[in-house]
Amino acid sequence: MSRQATPKPLPGTESGRLPFSFGQFIVKVHGRCNLACRYCYLYEGPDRTWRDRPAAAAPAVLDRTAHRIAEHAADHGLRDLALVLHGGEPLLAGADRLAAFADRVRALTPDGCTVHTTVQTNATLLTESRVATLARHGIRIGVSLDGGRPAHNSRRTDHAGRPSWPAASRGTRLLADRHPEAYAGILTVVDPDTDPVEMYESLLELRPPALDLLLPHGNWTTPPPGLPVTGPGRPTPYGDWLTTVFDRWWRTGRRETRIRLFEECIALLLGLPGATESLGLDPVDAIVIETDGTIEQVDSLKSAYDTAAATGLDVFRHTFDDALRHPGVAARRGGADALAAACRACPLLSVCGGGHYAHRYRAENGFANPSVYCADLERLVRHIAARLSDATAGERR
Repeated sequence: MSRQATPKPLPGTESGRLPFSFGQFIVKVHGRCNLACRYCYLYEGPDRTWRDRPAAAAPAVLDRTAHRIAEHAADHGLRDLALVLHGGEPLLAGADRLAAFADRVRALTPDGCTVHTTVQTNATLLTESRVATLARHGIRIGVSLDGGRPAHNSRRTDHAGRPSWPAASRGTRLLADRHPEAYAGILTVVDPDTDPVEMYESLLELRPPALDLLLPHGNWTTPPPGLPVTGPGRPTPYGDWLTTVFDRWWRTGRRETRIRLFEECIALLLGLPGATESLGLDPVDAIVIETDGTIEQVDSLKSAYDTAAATGLDVFRHTFDDALRHPGVAARRGGADALAAACRACPLLSVCGGGHYAHRYRAENGFANPSVYCADLERLVRHIAARLSDATAGERR
């Protein structure tokens, strides 16, 4: 099975000083989940490293992580950083523990650096008390759902096979009703078997300030559901789904909610910088800290093969600058030069950026490929470009 090739030495590392930094720290406060979603790439995919880790991060791990984050912020003069409390289901650790850890990171981080803290949850454990605690400590709450109605969430069940929707919808509505200031938004994985407009409008009923529409993690060796990956002129089910939602979102005349994928695509088409892992050429700036203090690359890599995210580093013996020097992390800082030849020759390169890194994987040659969603991304980008062109032409008339 192919692995990432070792890149050339990083510019600026000869002196030991790195010219770049991490800006997002994803901390696995709890490494287990109270749900057993049948499609979960983390617990049902090829990676098995979670099985040997403790369920919850020990106090010593969290304290050391907080010090390492503060150290990195000080060394690089960061003015902002994102702290993401993740899992599994992070609320299994308790809202008070999440709040205490977030407070600890803020207390250690140098003056002048703002810590933006978010917890990503399936919403089933949200209660008035827990939401109030998180909001009081400045922690915003992101919710993961498959849609805004019971039928959309049929594959999201607990370990006894019971549906998660009653608890998840109750928690999400409580958040929207009682603490909208703490509501970060909803994350949804695209399912081309659903009606795109109906799905979008069902999510609007939960009043999210933002939506993240994510493509399912798949690759050339393990293709996403329903995706024919070979042949010229192949169907583009994911691109078709997304363009339909885009048109519904775009034509409203007012912003009902933010959709990050669409906004990032528009920004990149206009020559503005992007900030999403799914599009553009900007290098990923996120790093993961597991429940045992292990430092890993982003979780999406675990959809490729077992140990794909491993670095061999941990917060007790290594700094985050050590992680920046890791070959796997460095490989994602090569810009266009690190992409497949077909991507470098593509006129959409500056927008697509080769697509999500994990979606490029093929067992025979690692990540040196276009995205398995290449045709779908082209469909979406060209569609949005045409809508922008029409809007611009309309303004000139």
